[in-house]
Amino acid sequence: MIKIALMNAEEYQTYLTSAIKYYAKEKVLSGNWKQEEAISKAEAEYTKLLPQGEKTERNFLYTIRKDDVAVGVIWLAQKSEKLGFIYDIHISEQYQGNGYAKEALKQIEIVGQELGLKKIGLHVFGHNLVARGLYEKVGYKTTNVLMEKDI
Repeated sequence: MIKIALMNAEEYQTYLTSAIKYYAKEKVLSGNWKQEEAISKAEAEYTKLLPQGEKTERNFLYTIRKDDVAVGVIWLAQKSEKLGFIYDIHISEQYQGNGYAKEALKQIEIVGQELGLKKIGLHVFGHNLVARGLYEKVGYKTTNVLMEKDI
């Protein structure tokens, strides 16, 4: 159905620009950051996590393709010898709802197994019910829940 291929430098730059904006927006929506600080904080996070961009050691950034069309991205980091973490999975809006994310998650498990990983974790914003449903369907289990209330 789809295939994943490591990003090249041009794909990474396109990804980075959109990922920073999206992450900043999600952090504001979740109440973690203020609008005026969100972009600079998101840029700092990406610089810290990917200091060498798409060539950062133990980080695997893939373009998700359907035929020859890029439909999304998935980023797996090897956190330890046995633990991986999906920092990002995103399907472009016009391609959502076609099962591409589900298939990409299956393919990233194969990558993880080839790396010797025994477990893969991920983070999902509480307000993202669609993503939470997808992750549960493919076998991810909730390990922590953080809650807040404005007073």
